Formats: sequence, C-alpha cells, structure tokens
Amino acid sequence: MSVGTFEAAESGVGPEALAWLKFLDRMLRSVERIAWDARGVMESLHGSPEVVDQGADSFTGRADRPRSRRRRRREEKRVFDRGLLDRAARVRATATTLTKIVASYRFHQTRAAFTSKRSAARHLERLHLRNARRFVRTSLESGGAFMKVGQLLSARADILPAVWIRELSVLQDAAAPLPFLVVSRVLEQELGAPISTLFSSFDEVPIAAASIGQVHRAVTRDGQEVAVKVQRPHVAGLVDVDLRLLDWFVRALAPSLPKTDYDTILNELGAAIRAELDYRTEATVMQQVADLFVGDSQVVVPRPLDELCSERVLTATFVHGRKITDALDELLVAREQDHDGAQARIDEILGRLVSAYAKQVLTGGVFQADPHPGNLLVTAEGQVVVLDYGCSQTLTDDTRSRYLNVLAAFLCGDRARMDHLFRELGFVTQSGDTATLHLFADALLKELQSQPADGAREPTSEIFTRLLSALDNDPVLKLPGEFILLARVFTTLGGLFSHYDARIDFAQHVLPHVAVAMASMQRGES
Repeated sequence: MSVGTFEAAESGVGPEALAWLKFLDRMLRSVERIAWDARGVMESLHGSPEVVDQGADSFTGRADRPRSRRRRRREEKRVFDRGLLDRAARVRATATTLTKIVASYRFHQTRAAFTSKRSAARHLERLHLRNARRFVRTSLESGGAFMKVGQLLSARADILPAVWIRELSVLQDAAAPLPFLVVSRVLEQELGAPISTLFSSFDEVPIAAASIGQVHRAVTRDGQEVAVKVQRPHVAGLVDVDLRLLDWFVRALAPSLPKTDYDTILNELGAAIRAELDYRTEATVMQQVADLFVGDSQVVVPRPLDELCSERVLTATFVHGRKITDALDELLVAREQDHDGAQARIDEILGRLVSAYAKQVLTGGVFQADPHPGNLLVTAEGQVVVLDYGCSQTLTDDTRSRYLNVLAAFLCGDRARMDHLFRELGFVTQSGDTATLHLFADALLKELQSQPADGAREPTSEIFTRLLSALDNDPVLKLPGEFILLARVFTTLGGLFSHYDARIDFAQHVLPHVAVAMASMQRGES
C-alpha cells in the first residue's frame, strides 16, 4: 500500500497523525527490505577489538582480584557477549514492533473502506492505544537510545494523537530502578564515605529512574534538602554498544529516509549521550546556567554541591514542583470549562519557558538540550524549573552571533540575509538553493512569528509534511554540528506551544534576550 493511501479522506485518521504515519511507512519499507540478522550485527560489533576492549573494561571488577589474567579476560568476554546478544535481540524486537505498528495502520485503511466513519474512528482510537502501548513496552524493554526517542516523542503533542502522548509520558522517568544496595555501593565508592556520614537522611526509593542513572531525595548534614543522581554501574559499556547499534539501525534505514547529513546527526547525538556519563561536566553546566538566572523570579535552576559530586554522583539543591504537563493539563481542563484566568496561566507558564531557553541560548551560549516534560517543573509560585543538564551544549561566541542574526532576520522576514547566514553556518543542500532551509526555519521558529490577523496558523503537521517533501526533492547534505541539539530543543518546545495553544506574543519573550545578546556581542567586539 502506497504512502498516498494514508491520505484517504474516509480513513478516520486525523490530520495530526498523517505526517508521522508517512514517516513510519518509509521506515517499514526499509524494514521489509532489511534482513534483521542479529547474529551479523553481533559479529560486526564483536569483531572490532576496540569495542570488545571497551566493553570488557566497563564490566571489569577489581583489577587486583587473585585470578589469572586469562581467566579474568574469559569471564569479562562472556559477560560482554551476553550483553551483545541481549542488544541484538533488542534490535529484532524494535524492528518487529515498528513493523506491527505500521502494518496495523495500513490494515486500518483497508478496513475503514468497508465500515462507517463512526466505526472507523472508534477502531482507530483503539488502534492508537494498542500501538502506543506496543511502543512503550518496547521502549521500556530496550531502554537506552530507543527510550530517549520515546521521551522526545512524548513532547510532540502537536503531532501525535492524545492517546499516544498519554501512554508515552510514562517514559519520562520509567526505567527500572536499581536496588538500594547497588546505589549505596556506588555512592560510597565515589564519595569515599558511608551514606550515613554524608547525609542525615537518604530516601531509598528513587523519585526518578532513567536509563543512565536515578535520583534520590536526601538531606545533607547541615540540613539542606538535595537531589542525588547516581549512575548505573557499567553503563558506559552498554551505552557504547547501544550507540553502535543505533548507528547501524539508522544507516540501514537511510536509503528509504530523506537524504540528509546522518553522519553529523549520529555523531552529535552520540557525543551528547556519552557526555551524560560525566556528572562533573553536568555539574559545571548546571552551575553556569544557574548563575545565568541569579535574581530571576520566573525561572529556577538547581545548584550543584561540589563536595558531594563526582564523575558518577551529582548532588544538587532540591526544587519542589509539579511536572509541567501535569500543571498545563489541569489548566487546559479549566480553560475548556471557561474558568477565568486559565488561559492567562497557560500563557504565563509557556511564556516563561520560552524566555528561559531564549536566555540560555542567546545570552548565555550554554543550554540544557533535553527539554522533555520530565525535566521541566512548575513551582507553587508559578516559576518554571529546568532540571537535568546531562544533555547540554555550549556555543562559541561566533556561532551564537550567527544564530542570533538568523533569528533576527527571520523575525524581520529578511530571507536574503538568512540565505547568507545559512551558508556561513555550514548548511549545504544538494542543489545549493536554500528553500529547504527556509522550511526548516519555518518548522522550528514558526511560533515566534506574529499571530496572523485571522488568528489562524498553518498546522505543524502540514509544515512537517512539506518539509519531508522538500527533503526528498532537495536534500540537506551537510548540517552544522551545533544545529542538531538546537533543533531538538526548538521542536520539543514547539510541540508544547502548539498543543496547549499558547496565545502569547513569543517575540515579547524573545526579543529582550536578542537585544541583550546583541549588546553583549557589540561590547565584546569593540
């Protein structure tokens, strides 16, 4: 069945899902063509000496154990092989899940032709629920990079059906927690003292668990409430294998996906995920961003406690708040019931969020690059809290200046200036024309444009569909590295703005930071 089938008017598929269905159909055509030979993947990985060495090292126990080097190496290799086999099985499971999801939507098109619209709509709603649960189950079982994809999608309420968003939301902090015995051992090894010496109290049950680490609430000896993030043992070796499998998976699918710079995308995402393993770097970035918001009454950033941080343990001030989507969903219900002030509160929260990121990117040149709802809170006073700086990026002054000028040109409608800056930044299309790049800008920055006189905006799904078509006709062959995480931030935030129908002047929240950044740049150049 062709991609065009998804556009059948009588299918019962809402326009918000069409773009993603088309993307999944592309993927299925590749999956159908690829022999999912997990043994081949395993042998490819296993045959690389540096991978075996890295994996074995990450599983190594104490180097001074009384055993022969050969016996220890055999044991390490056996553990590593088990890990590879498990990951090869995960590749098969992921492919099977994607195939079932897309095939079920294909079958729905045929079924809908023989039923009423009402029956097709009911069937589609049940299908959405079943497929969302399939995806979540596979994400939880696979963890790693696949779970991160689910987390990113959980923030795209502007594109995915509501039932998908509801089911995907559990992925924001749903990894299986470590036993407390393991947590205490890591803490004591990293910080050099028993937990009872370091903290006056320490909650054994984590408040959040992710694929790399988990977070516990504790109180320091001087009475300060803190959040303590502890890294999972041996996770570095597992991440390395996961990234190699992800690389293989994307390259296998690439022939049926829009042509673009997958080398840069994979390199940047891989570097970002590996950077999450170094909690000292995360603590440094957290401190930099916290300093940026000193005295800010609208945004809160936790601060690290250096004496209780290490490469695998990060302790920071605890901030009380509700997950941002919980707070916004409650206000959304109130708005639908015509409660006074509900819309204003939604606008206020999302306005503060866009301002927080504009300040990080434009003024600070350092930003948290993983704004899924699990990392964003709202305090009782309405402040926006930005957590988790494991995935972050720092921009050079030169790069920040160019993106700042792109934004200014976009807001002014100066396409010629944007063309020049796109080329300076390193974007390259197959034809040399910049039309596809302007569609990228439209998709990422459309919420910053002035509200049309009739109040109507082009739906995100339509922009996304046009972008896919443009990528087919004139692929982007080269992307600048720093753009990958910037795009991740803007698409995630754009999803929130569209879903909750934020009725605010985005320029009002962005332009002040543009002005401050430009003034800072001019002072630096003079």
